[in-house]
Amino acid sequence: MSIAPELAQAVNNQINIEFQSAYSYLAMSAWFSEHNLHGFAQWMQAQWEEETGHALKLYRFLHDRGGDVVLQAIEAPNIVADDALQIYESVRDHEQMVTQKINELYELAVDKKDLPLQVMLQWFINEQVEEEATVEEIVDRLKLIGGDGPAIYLIDREMGTRKSTSSSSAE
Repeated sequence: MSIAPELAQAVNNQINIEFQSAYSYLAMSAWFSEHNLHGFAQWMQAQWEEETGHALKLYRFLHDRGGDVVLQAIEAPNIVADDALQIYESVRDHEQMVTQKINELYELAVDKKDLPLQVMLQWFINEQVEEEATVEEIVDRLKLIGGDGPAIYLIDREMGTRKSTSSSSAE
């Protein structure tokens, strides 16, 4: 069963969003590295790998359905922040936008009665619930500690324990 052209274009748009997300997380990783917060940098690199895996999941799905993958330009990220809290608030806002786009894609799949796309997108919907909850917890913790240097150091160490999930995210 091949995918309808309108749906193929929408999946291509989501691939772009996922790659744009990955690129932004890599830029955030660089920001943290430049500020000697290497644990946060590691967390962002793991997020970069995860988002790349999400894009590849959509890429493979589109190919499996007989659609053409059309890669689009990715904008250079512009990271403007004074501290980790501002970075993670922007991550939260970004993940909420990604959730909205996935929900819109799912609604289009329902409208077009494309069951395989609906099933595949259910994985993304569940993933976004987890993404938003994780980032919201980090934002809350950063708000709680404010600018306390020793507490930032401890959270930075903890963030550095995150391991890559690229093998599971591309399944």
